Amino acid sequence: MQLTHRLILTGLPIAAVAAAPAVAQTMDVTLNIPRLKVAEYHAPYVALWLEKAGQPARTLTILYDYDNRENGGKKWLTDLRQWWRASGRSLTLPADGVSGATRPPGAQKLSFTAGRGTMGTLAPGDYTLLVEAARETGGREVVRVPFSWPPKRGQTASATGQFELGQVSLSFR
Repeated sequence: MQLTHRLILTGLPIAAVAAAPAVAQTMDVTLNIPRLKVAEYHAPYVALWLEKAGQPARTLTILYDYDNRENGGKKWLTDLRQWWRASGRSLTLPADGVSGATRPPGAQKLSFTAGRGTMGTLAPGDYTLLVEAARETGGREVVRVPFSWPPKRGQTASATGQFELGQVSLSFR
């Protein structure tokens, strides 16, 4: 009788896991940087961060000219105004795992896994992915993509910029 009781209790968590819906753990971001037809083109500085009402902003990545002589690229990060105010000024740059080089025009793919790296652990709730781009001798733009966490596997969300950014899409796996 006692052995049967143990088997039932052991089998219960396995059955509960099998019955639970598949929850995504990785957020894939596809960021389209348009090739602008201008006399002097510079790759934009781009910041990606998460916001949730009542919580501090969480920087996922910052793409800038971090390899510039004497860290000269850092002085232009203030042009990413919303990111700078939300969390940029409190970072020590270059930040390991956060800083990366600027990207050329075209589709850029970035992945962030829950519980690891800059994404960390997210509490359930409504979030917004913010993507801000600023270019030397160019403009500045912010695109907001709202989503709920935890998402279901295969769920998507997207938003489109008008000038400095193209479509920004999220998918979860």
